[in-house]
Amino acid sequence: MTNVIVITGASSGFGALSARALADAGNIVYAGMRATTGRNAPQVQAAADYAKEYGVDLRSIELDVSSQESVDAAIAQIEADSGRIDVLIHNAGHMVVGPVEAFTPEQLAELYDVNVLSTQRVNRAVLPGMRHRGQGLVIWVSSSSVKGGTPPYLAPYFAAKAGMDSLAVSYSAELARWGVETSIVVPGSFTSGTNHFAHSGRPADTDVETEYEARYTGLMDQVSQKLAALFPAEADVSLVSDEITRIVALPAGQRPYRVHIDPANDGSEEVSNVADRVRREFYARIGLDDLLTVHK
Repeated sequence: MTNVIVITGASSGFGALSARALADAGNIVYAGMRATTGRNAPQVQAAADYAKEYGVDLRSIELDVSSQESVDAAIAQIEADSGRIDVLIHNAGHMVVGPVEAFTPEQLAELYDVNVLSTQRVNRAVLPGMRHRGQGLVIWVSSSSVKGGTPPYLAPYFAAKAGMDSLAVSYSAELARWGVETSIVVPGSFTSGTNHFAHSGRPADTDVETEYEARYTGLMDQVSQKLAALFPAEADVSLVSDEITRIVALPAGQRPYRVHIDPANDGSEEVSNVADRVRREFYARIGLDDLLTVHK
């Protein structure tokens, strides 16, 4: 079956790789990104070149997850062009690094907007169509930092990803009776192959940042080096896009609720297994265990 798929944040990293892998698998893929005629114009051209070279259906589309107007326009165009959206992949995100005290509340709000509120904008545009058709799949690209090891100087990003993951958990139950599946994909700390670290933001309060640097000299470099050292040499960022493609290809009703792709093994899977088991048991205790699986 050919799925119509939209991916947010698909200009680079997991998003771009997944867009290509899913297109290679025979799907119609809309790679959502902002500034398609501006700074991301080279990415748009690269996607078009890839589609032509490999004979796949990969389409870039202007989709700024921070703008409800942009989201609504993109989803309306996709539904007009292809008639439906079968799979939505929440991938857009942004990282910042530095001592959390040095970030202004406005910076945290902006980060929360990109990583969490954006998913709500896109859901409100996409989910009505899925619910009315009684089928669909929502994939949330989470992070092992939600429940695994959490090194310092990444707190705003970790907090935002935890908020996104929590939304995904609740949405899973609330969409089950509509026949819409949820899969939460949990990548580990891939330190190469994505632009997370390369494009990460810095604190606005440089005075406070300087004070911390005097006490925690070179801490972020140390964290980055240690994370990279934990990563197996043979592990590649394509593991994430391959897993997303595998999930999409599974028959409806058989997609996993949560999967981890964490070669460095920061403990997230172990903690998630306990949390997800407790959730299942609690739902059974309150008589809502039917919400653990989708209904047709």
